[in-house]
Amino acid sequence: MSFTNYKEIRPWAKAIQAAVQTRKMPPWHADPHYGKFANDSRLKESEVAAIISWARNGAPEGDPKDLPALPKFAEGWQIGKPDAIFAIPEFTLGSNGQDEQQNFFVETNFKEDVWVEAVEIRPGNRKVVHHAHVWIESPRVAKSETPETPLPNKKRVSFTMREGTRVFAKPDAPVIDDGCNHPDGGMWPGAEPRELGSILGSFVPGKLPEEWPTGIARRIPAGSKIKFTIHYSKSTGKEEKDITSVGLRFAKKPPAQELRRIDLHNSAFRIPANADNHTVTACYTFTEDSDVLSYLAHMHYRGKSMRFEATYPDGKTETLLNIPQYDFEWQTKYLNSAPVRIPKGTRIKLTATFDNSPNNRYNPDPSKVIRWGDNTVDEMMDGWFEFVTPKR
Repeated sequence: MSFTNYKEIRPWAKAIQAAVQTRKMPPWHADPHYGKFANDSRLKESEVAAIISWARNGAPEGDPKDLPALPKFAEGWQIGKPDAIFAIPEFTLGSNGQDEQQNFFVETNFKEDVWVEAVEIRPGNRKVVHHAHVWIESPRVAKSETPETPLPNKKRVSFTMREGTRVFAKPDAPVIDDGCNHPDGGMWPGAEPRELGSILGSFVPGKLPEEWPTGIARRIPAGSKIKFTIHYSKSTGKEEKDITSVGLRFAKKPPAQELRRIDLHNSAFRIPANADNHTVTACYTFTEDSDVLSYLAHMHYRGKSMRFEATYPDGKTETLLNIPQYDFEWQTKYLNSAPVRIPKGTRIKLTATFDNSPNNRYNPDPSKVIRWGDNTVDEMMDGWFEFVTPKR
């Protein structure tokens, strides 16, 4: 529904009252006992009381002269007018009712390195674009950059398989639910923590565009391509067209700090059929002092909760973020009010729970054993950390 004027809002008064009274709206899923976040969208008690009183008293209209102006967006962009826009060629999603994962490569034609301070991915067709990631495809790996460390040959097993565009774990792949206590220290197929230096931005349900603090930006090397990885959800029963794009806002000068991101995940879990509280863990130890700026939890429809914990070198353990009721449709990026210092040697632990039971009304099929997969009917367990190296 549209909320741009009184006539549009008035019929929804009772629904608005219920939504704010139950704290369903505005959407915010972080446990208030842990962390302080700059984007905390919760209403104050006085604001909730004012809305309830308004609805109970017939939802009267205020003085139209006091009405603030509607927000203005630059041609629909939340980050303002982009300095550069890149779009995929038109894609057609078939009418067969299947999810699809597609990759698209677009030339930037950048002749020199570019620093980006804001990124916004705009789905061309919101009916079918469920989520999208945009990556930097550098022309070559610079000598100063360390490529991903290969696993020892003895662990080079075929962990996943492909069916059309869907990638998922083989039924007989290793099962490791507790990644934090695995004897190989987390370096098993499907659980290697990765620093995603090549990822530029993500669009997932409920997430706002990427905008980083002044003095922090991400570098796109000269000659790079933009890679779109797009998850198209089940079609509408007819062919659908899409031209998804990404807008970039450049930093006016090279930043003081370069943005970095860790993707901590477990891809070797196995959720039994009808299990209502299945636990999966993953761990990562920071190898240098870092200032963490944000966190994001990513699971699918069976995701129930996720906790981010830090165990510091002195043995102290602290909960950084707790999401007791995960919501697949509102995947918020939680922005720390101030950077959280993570000393070298700190161990980060993600603990996720999944509800694969009939009690989960979003569950596609509780009778199935569930493993990792990139389609919505499968599951994922990911925690993203954006961070910078402290200034020297």
